[in-house]
Amino acid sequence: MNMDKAITISYFLLRIVVGLLSFQAGIMIVLAWLVFGGRPEDLKSMMMIGALLALVGGLALLLGLFTRPAAFILSGKTVVDYWQFGTPHGIWDALNSGRVSAVLLCFLFLYMAARGGGAWSLDALMKRKG
Repeated sequence: MNMDKAITISYFLLRIVVGLLSFQAGIMIVLAWLVFGGRPEDLKSMMMIGALLALVGGLALLLGLFTRPAAFILSGKTVVDYWQFGTPHGIWDALNSGRVSAVLLCFLFLYMAARGGGAWSLDALMKRKG
């Protein structure tokens, strides 16, 4: 296998896994809200807004559709999540139950925002047809 094909496959897998993780986090909160009979005003809460962003953005990444804006928005959402919920005892990860994943996801989203959907995405398909 040549290097270009390996890069294409690995980026595709990275985008799928990161999109799935984001989608999974969002759907978990939204479904819990639906199952336990959430109130309409709960939709305006920071947690629900973040969950909806994660759900829609994660789905966009899974499909490779509007990858750049979705990833950029998710990067910002992850920064807010980290600073609002992940640092009650300061910025050091060891003091906050290991919030490495939030920081890592933030920079993965930034990378995806810069790189786009890749060769195997709906973005690339639309570009070829348009």
